[in-house]
Amino acid sequence: MRGVSLLLLVVLSAVAAFHQLVGAANGGNSLRIIQKDIIETINKHPNAGWTAGHNPYLANYTIEQFKHILGVKPTPPGLLAGVPTKTYSKSTVLPKEFDARSKWSGCSTIGNILDQGHCGSCWAFGAVECLQDRFCIHHNISISLSANDLVACCGFLCGDGCDGGYPISAWQYFVQTGVVTDECDPYFDQEGCKHPGCEPAYPTPKCEKKCKVKNQVWQEKKHFSVNAYRVNSDPHDIMTEVYKNGPVEVAFTVYEDFAHYKSGVYKHITGGVMGGHAVKLIGWGTSDAGDDYWLLANQWNRGWGDDGYFKIIRGKNECGIEEDVVAGMPSTKNLAGNYGSATGTAIL
Repeated sequence: MRGVSLLLLVVLSAVAAFHQLVGAANGGNSLRIIQKDIIETINKHPNAGWTAGHNPYLANYTIEQFKHILGVKPTPPGLLAGVPTKTYSKSTVLPKEFDARSKWSGCSTIGNILDQGHCGSCWAFGAVECLQDRFCIHHNISISLSANDLVACCGFLCGDGCDGGYPISAWQYFVQTGVVTDECDPYFDQEGCKHPGCEPAYPTPKCEKKCKVKNQVWQEKKHFSVNAYRVNSDPHDIMTEVYKNGPVEVAFTVYEDFAHYKSGVYKHITGGVMGGHAVKLIGWGTSDAGDDYWLLANQWNRGWGDDGYFKIIRGKNECGIEEDVVAGMPSTKNLAGNYGSATGTAIL
């Protein structure tokens, strides 16, 4: 009898181990993305160059939920056909360190850290954040633009809403359709949120094309981009674009360890691929340890990373950070009715 009990215990243990392995292989529906062993691995690594920790923002996220908010879908063949690529002369002299928040200190939106919630809308957030910054930089207009307009209304042309999209398509939407203000079409519904930004159970919001604020007309609140372009992957071209025109949207590959970033200059150390993510690149510099880095703003609120920001190795295309850079210039179209005569210059 004792032998049977022992055999049963061995079988049950084997079954439990099997399910654990299957769960891990499938991304683990219930496994948390924040893992103690990853934090320990990073912080004990002699050449990591960055510090890992428990980020409150992701405390309750499972691995599957974390994958879902990484909303940059693989670019379909042909989507980039006809999209121009910006390059600059190597003779342009650039500073060793640069922070768009300091250069354009009157543009408060550059320093804003937003929150995409449980929706895979990073592709939309990165785009609206950069465009609104550029409206301030080039036209002296302080405005918050609607990520919800893009997520709900761009449709299949941009991808699949909260299930992911294409950064370049967001900029093409700005050219063709324009994007309303966040006041007109807010991401979070103030009267009780039924949006995946708040709860993961909700689907992509419906496109209503109607301002939430009374007496505001949807079409009148549209803000446009002149163009949509890629920036050449050479770091000098990316730096020059940011230095002359303002923040750019970048997409890169996220690994498990990135969820644990707290400070320092990130490079991938451990963990598997989780998905593609889009953020806003606002500057660059070199750490005390001599690591060249990019400075970026994430949209996971301030309870993640270094108060919402992170640095990543510059010049080595770390995680593909330099190969998918997109932007556009703010247009004066539709501005006269909202702001009178728009001012400012744009370097095209």
